[in-house]
Amino acid sequence: MPLRTNHLSFGVFAENITNHLSIKMLKNFPGQFPRRLAHNLLLALALAFFAAFFVFPVWQILRGGVLDSGGHLTGFYLAEVFRNPLYRSGLANSFVIAAGTTLLSLLLALPLAWLYDRFDFSGKGAWNGILMLPMILAPFVGALGMQCIFGRYGAVNELLVHLGFIAEGAEPDWFAGGLLAVIVLEALHLFPILYLNLVAAFANVDPMLLEAASDYGCTGFRRFWKVTLPLIRPGIFAGGTLVFIWSFTELGTPLMFNYERVTAVQIYLGLSEMGNNPMPYALVTVMMLCAGTAYLVAKCWFGRDAYAMSGKAGRVVEPVRLRGWRNILAVIPFAAVGLIGVLPHLGVLGMAVGKGWYRSVLPNALTASHFDAALGHNLTVPSIINSLRYAGFALAIALILGVFIAWVIVRGKGPARWLLDTSAMLPLAVPGLVMAFGYLAMTQKGDFFHFLNPIENPTILLVISYAIRRLPYVVRSAVAGLEQTSVSFEEAAASLGAKPMTTFRRITVPLIAANLLAGAILTFSFSMLEVSDSLILAQKAAYFPITKAIYELSSLLGQGPSLAAALGLWTMVFLGASFLLAAALLGKKLGAVFRG
Repeated sequence: MPLRTNHLSFGVFAENITNHLSIKMLKNFPGQFPRRLAHNLLLALALAFFAAFFVFPVWQILRGGVLDSGGHLTGFYLAEVFRNPLYRSGLANSFVIAAGTTLLSLLLALPLAWLYDRFDFSGKGAWNGILMLPMILAPFVGALGMQCIFGRYGAVNELLVHLGFIAEGAEPDWFAGGLLAVIVLEALHLFPILYLNLVAAFANVDPMLLEAASDYGCTGFRRFWKVTLPLIRPGIFAGGTLVFIWSFTELGTPLMFNYERVTAVQIYLGLSEMGNNPMPYALVTVMMLCAGTAYLVAKCWFGRDAYAMSGKAGRVVEPVRLRGWRNILAVIPFAAVGLIGVLPHLGVLGMAVGKGWYRSVLPNALTASHFDAALGHNLTVPSIINSLRYAGFALAIALILGVFIAWVIVRGKGPARWLLDTSAMLPLAVPGLVMAFGYLAMTQKGDFFHFLNPIENPTILLVISYAIRRLPYVVRSAVAGLEQTSVSFEEAAASLGAKPMTTFRRITVPLIAANLLAGAILTFSFSMLEVSDSLILAQKAAYFPITKAIYELSSLLGQGPSLAAALGLWTMVFLGASFLLAAALLGKKLGAVFRG
């Protein structure tokens, strides 16, 4: 009898399980197939987008470096890059600039982000806003301003002459050689990228983990090194990767300082020989390989441990209010970095408001006419409207693609995640100059993409170019957020019957909102400030973006540079307004967004 009872019980149990699984499979099957089909379709569309507007135009340029005159594959030109001491020196200097810029940016950003997260001090929101100023000034305009301050006959040397520290006629050139100047200016321009990512990373650290470490005797710097630093590693990797690859492939800053011994400038100078010299193509290939290798090495070293927490924070912890001398000590680093960061802006301001600035500490005479003239010029207002339109559409494309790619990278499986990750980061390894020439090459008469000819109307290609080149900002920021957000929340929502889109919209997006906002701000700002693509693709004045208008004004004789500087300052006003608008829409000050 017991045996029969057990047998019947097992049979009933098996029958119930079979019926349950059958019903569940029949219930879920109709939804699983369309869901999987939609996912694969989106994946195919993303890869097709990259193939059409990144791989194909780049191949149009690069094939000259790997194909000989007979159309056969060859590695001769690539080997020549490493045999030629001039090209070797350019690669070495590019790595030095990238490493120096990344290290200096980290040294500036890490302590400031830690102070911002842990303490409350006087003018905290204002100081945080000042740190964002370097992002809203085009780097090549900032270089012009820095030369006015630190040039041989700039303001600093004239001040030292008046104070008697140096003799007149013996003024040093602070930017002699150009290498240090490029590193400093690029770090001042790019450190906000690391700062934004680190502030978001610190905000995501659960304070209960820090308290648990303290209970076990791990305090002070040891706790920061053993607990906090590993937890914010995704933020360091996200920001550091962008800074490194950006500075490695940067063209405008070394070009403005006449520092030609870097690979990006060597490519630029060789583009005039594109028809009969394969070396520019070979240089681009080597640059892509070097940047990709650096990214993979950094990912293996910094990104090998992703510490997912149960949430953005187990509970909200108010920052410690500082008073007296402690308050002053907290303000000093922000004030010092903020002052150094706005030096290029002050130089541009002096050019814009001065009738002349040569061999004097301050501009010789002040005038507001340059601002009126800049806004009254027939290139200015249309170029501002064009840039807002281009950057807005590019941001929409980058957000849609970037969030999907980041989700596949973190939550997906199989080779697709590595393929998308690599595809999303490669645009940073290709100078915008080369991408623009690739677009020109693929839209020639008779080619498949001739209908996108930028000579007639560059709008579509400018939007796509901006979106592709700034897509890594959204991807890296979203990946950092997803890595710090436990998948258990999404699994819990799915177990309660929530559809994937509902789970993503109501669970995932709010948890990574700070990271998405950081990526969106970077994408919009740098799209507004894009130089290389704008200069090459926008041929007609009616389609000029604002950077092309600034460049055209700077080349005019007489007051041209002053008008360009004034327009650069107007650009800062418009971009600053976009930051304030983002804060108003979120109901918070911009500096507090990355704590939410």
